[in-house]
Amino acid sequence: MKENAWLTYDEKDMEALEKLSGEYKDFLSRCKTERECTTFFKEEAEKAGYRSLEDLVAEGVSVKAGDKVYAVGMGKTIALFQVGRKPLTDGMNILCAHIDSPRLDLKQVPLYEDTELAFLDTHYYGGIKKYQWVTIPLALHGVIAKKDGSVMEVNIGEDPEDPIVYVTDLLVHLASKQLAKKGSEVVAGENLDILVGSRPLEGEEKDAVKANVLRLLKEKYDMEEDDFLSAEIEVVPAGPARDCGLDRSMIAGYGHDDRVCAFPSFQAMIETEAPERTSCCILVDKEEIGSVGATGMQSMFFENAVAELLALAGMDSNLAVRRTMARSKMLSSDVSAAYDPAYSEAFEKRNSAYFGKGLVLNKYTGSRGKSGSNDANAEYLAQLRRIFDNNKVAFQTAELGKVDYGGGGTIAYIAALYGMEVVDSGVAVLSMHSPCEIISKADLYEAKKGYAAFLKEA
Repeated sequence: MKENAWLTYDEKDMEALEKLSGEYKDFLSRCKTERECTTFFKEEAEKAGYRSLEDLVAEGVSVKAGDKVYAVGMGKTIALFQVGRKPLTDGMNILCAHIDSPRLDLKQVPLYEDTELAFLDTHYYGGIKKYQWVTIPLALHGVIAKKDGSVMEVNIGEDPEDPIVYVTDLLVHLASKQLAKKGSEVVAGENLDILVGSRPLEGEEKDAVKANVLRLLKEKYDMEEDDFLSAEIEVVPAGPARDCGLDRSMIAGYGHDDRVCAFPSFQAMIETEAPERTSCCILVDKEEIGSVGATGMQSMFFENAVAELLALAGMDSNLAVRRTMARSKMLSSDVSAAYDPAYSEAFEKRNSAYFGKGLVLNKYTGSRGKSGSNDANAEYLAQLRRIFDNNKVAFQTAELGKVDYGGGGTIAYIAALYGMEVVDSGVAVLSMHSPCEIISKADLYEAKKGYAAFLKEA
């Protein structure tokens, strides 16, 4: 088994590790939706000297080695490029992660009243254990887009003075039939409705509690009930990310999958200077539901951005795009399942990821017989081993549980369609897809080191 990375650190490493962990906790506490993540990364990129691709295209500006460029897709995905000394058509070194996480979304017609209690109806997003989302503090994050073109941001439940919202559960004294059900049926998806009010509006005879909620929304957001039709409001766990463990070696929080890969990927990208090959970091939406839609990895957003960048570099052809993509190398940075001794029956010890052992490489993911997998080339893995060893990056290899227990997918197979070398790499997570996941600070630190080494030397 690999050496525990904690045992290799000197004082300088510990200072860097805690600094990165603190910055990551702040990010994770603040950015709980793909929109919030994209806004954060865009602002930080501009501070680091990145310019909008859209602006460069409008100005007709040529790009050259050292130029830093970003592109945003519908406010939910972002790609960053630092042009290298070699031609773009020699390929890029790409870090790719996703910034969406499992959650509850409000339906288009969500607000209703029942027995003088007001609720918001939801539709869950991504793979969740539904019973984990009841009786915990929840917050509302998102936007309300109005017919006049204005967009209002919503954030309720994060400030200590804010109210939280809540999904009820049946008391244990009356739950004998509920507890006899399978785990997937203990809480039904249609029962994940958010309790938002119980106080009636004076003078209203019908649905007075609902009317009071609408009054409050009108006062705070100038919102009418019909504005829910064009709103995107996500229900997420309330509260900040925090240190976990008496030794403070871990971080507990919502959304590690996959922001624990997105954040160090972005940090590595920002810190990279004067690369030989063009460096790229793309942070995308919709991975949790199949990477579909205009902001998912299956969209043309990334390819279009590359085509625009090539045009600014004087290589405006379809062949140039194909060559650039095919000659690129990618780390598809997504989390892996950490070995949990409480559920050892689901893991195969020799091929599991462990806390404190560093960046995880998954040669393949998929499920049962590698279905839906990318399955990276051995030659590419050998190159990555050399890069990580030369840069003293702690890393490990793993599979996602025992062969017949299930599995999961990532973005890797989509990028591989272009013919580029791709492998999954990321951070091991305990309680993945739960409202509160756990990661090791050491693994976050090693991921950042590994991503930086890849951009420099791949």
